[in-house]
Amino acid sequence: MSGRIIEPVPVLVVDDEADMRISYDRLLRRLGYRVIESESRAHGLAIIRAEPLALVVSDLKLSDGSGLDVVAAARAVPTHVPSIVVTGFLSPHSRSAALEAGASAFLAKPFAASDFTA
Repeated sequence: MSGRIIEPVPVLVVDDEADMRISYDRLLRRLGYRVIESESRAHGLAIIRAEPLALVVSDLKLSDGSGLDVVAAARAVPTHVPSIVVTGFLSPHSRSAALEAGASAFLAKPFAASDFTA
């Protein structure tokens, strides 16, 4: 055994609200994940292309575009990273659009920690 500590594959959180990123970070770290935060669609897309990821969590509406672009990018990488879309703008259309883009799950804000981990 080499004695090296192996870092867990990170979870990417893309949300333009700092308070939400902090909440995700706390929740995911408690569950044992390493978290990479992004405040924009553009930065999130760059991370998806550059980093191996275990999961992507994205807000549906970002200040610089749609979180569905983030979901599509996560699905397009060779490892097909699962994604969760979270929104405060729940509608049947937004849910179906997220699932059609490749999201593994869709959650409405506010959500309980148990909803997120289920």
